[in-house]
Amino acid sequence: MARRRLSHEGTLVLDSEGLSQLLADNETVVALVAEARSRGMEVVICALTIIEAVHARTNSARLSWLLSGLRVTPVGDEEAKAASALLMGAGLHGHKYAIDAAVADLALRQQRPVVMLTSDIDDMAKLCGEGVRLVSV
Repeated sequence: MARRRLSHEGTLVLDSEGLSQLLADNETVVALVAEARSRGMEVVICALTIIEAVHARTNSARLSWLLSGLRVTPVGDEEAKAASALLMGAGLHGHKYAIDAAVADLALRQQRPVVMLTSDIDDMAKLCGEGVRLVSV
C-alpha cells in the first residue's frame, strides 16, 4: 500500500467519513492520522461530526477513547454564521450541507497547512476553496 504524504505541522481535520473510518480502524486512515501526529500536526474534528458519524453499532468505548486524542471544537454563534456564509457563497442549502459547512469553517480557521480527510471532495471543495488540501477516504 502506498502511503499518502502529509505536510509538516499544521492541522489534520476529519469529516464524518474520516472519523467513521478511524472508528472502523481503517488501515489507511489510521496510518494517515499516525503520520500527521508524527509530523506535529494537530488532529481536529467539529463537535457536529460526532453526531453525523455515530450509529447504533458504534462502539462507545472506542469512540470515547478516540475522541480523547482529538481536539473536538464546538460550534457557537460565530461559527454558525461563518458556516452559513460559506453555504451562501457556494450556492448550497443548509438543510443538506449544514454539517459540511461547519466542518469547512472549522478547517478554514486552523493553523496552516490544513489537510482534511473526507469522502465529499466535491462539496468540500466548493466550501473550502483553495484553503484546505482535501484527501479522499
